[in-house]
Amino acid sequence: MKTKITKTHSFNWKGTNNKKEQLTGIMEAASVHFVRAKLKEQGIIPKRVRKNTAFSFSLSNKIVASDITLFSRQLATMIKAGIPMVQAFSIAIEGQTKPSMHKVLLDLRNQVSAGIPVAQALRCHPKVFDALFCSLVEAGENSGTLETMLERVAIYKERIESLKNKVKKALYYPLFVLLIGMLVATLLLVKVVPEFEQMFLGFGAELPAFTQLIVKLSRFMQQGWHYVLGSLLAFIYFIVYLRNHSLSFDLRLNHLALRLPIIGKLLHQSSVARFARTLSTSFAAGVTLIDALEAAGKSSGSLVYNQHVQKIRAEVSTGQQLNFAMRNGQLFPTMVNQMVAIGEESGALDTLLSKVADFYEEEVNTSVESMTSLLEPLVIVVLGIIVGSLVIAMYLPIFQMGDIL
Repeated sequence: MKTKITKTHSFNWKGTNNKKEQLTGIMEAASVHFVRAKLKEQGIIPKRVRKNTAFSFSLSNKIVASDITLFSRQLATMIKAGIPMVQAFSIAIEGQTKPSMHKVLLDLRNQVSAGIPVAQALRCHPKVFDALFCSLVEAGENSGTLETMLERVAIYKERIESLKNKVKKALYYPLFVLLIGMLVATLLLVKVVPEFEQMFLGFGAELPAFTQLIVKLSRFMQQGWHYVLGSLLAFIYFIVYLRNHSLSFDLRLNHLALRLPIIGKLLHQSSVARFARTLSTSFAAGVTLIDALEAAGKSSGSLVYNQHVQKIRAEVSTGQQLNFAMRNGQLFPTMVNQMVAIGEESGALDTLLSKVADFYEEEVNTSVESMTSLLEPLVIVVLGIIVGSLVIAMYLPIFQMGDIL
């Protein structure tokens, strides 16, 4: 006999309790009527119940690293307080306002209540919980230190995300400012320069060469701005498409980025810090070195480093020491190789790798501050040249007329 499976949906609800307090939440149910009935059973008077449609799962509902960090800390705190696992998941679900995360936690609770280990349940959501997270939770379950491991995961996630955000800030800031400069220049060419051109027609004299160049550029932008925009968008799409469909192209871009004068150094430091932090956290948690290396390569944030670390992993799996395998590729700094060698000899590899991560995270901080202080005046100068050139080109004929008069 087949069991009938009832399809459920996620509903947002709003209501009041006996104390007239406003309450909101999310409930998984088959219908609106079921949600209302369930709320009344709990002493809540429902005011509004709405089904979460596919449209409601917008970018703001996307599960991000901060959601996983918060969940890890909450679960660790509740386990430490002696709350049973299923009840801990129920509490986490009640406090969750993001529909996508609510749905994941609900599925996890159902699996755990059915007797499935937490790590195995987490592996059913690979897009939310990566292999490293699942491995650390599994190690915690096996050793009876799940709350400690969840806290360690939360700290690890916070440090990695902080590092990523600092690198993004250093890379995106100058690009954003230059984009604004290009938009301002385009606006001047399309809207302001034509007004000056009409005024110049009444001068009856030949315009300076620089002004003529700007006027021609303005005419081109007025007539063919959509071609320029289309070409730019097509180029961006082409690059993104090649990155997603060609591993060799993506690898070349990564190599090029690492060789850039200022940005390349920052990317190297960030990759080394993330590699060392991941490997240290994994190894300290009892994850095998082979599995820890695989996770460290993927979390390095660089395809070049990931490829190199996977080669190191292959050599270590044949019995070679980690520090010798790392030296073969000549990608990691000498200091890192020496620290790994000392860690292997002393049996404190996780501690030494943690120190390496601390050092390079501080290096990233210093590099970001230096880049920001250097790029700010440089960006201002570039913007000044772009806008100033247009202004000078427009006023040159006026200055010449003044000299003649």
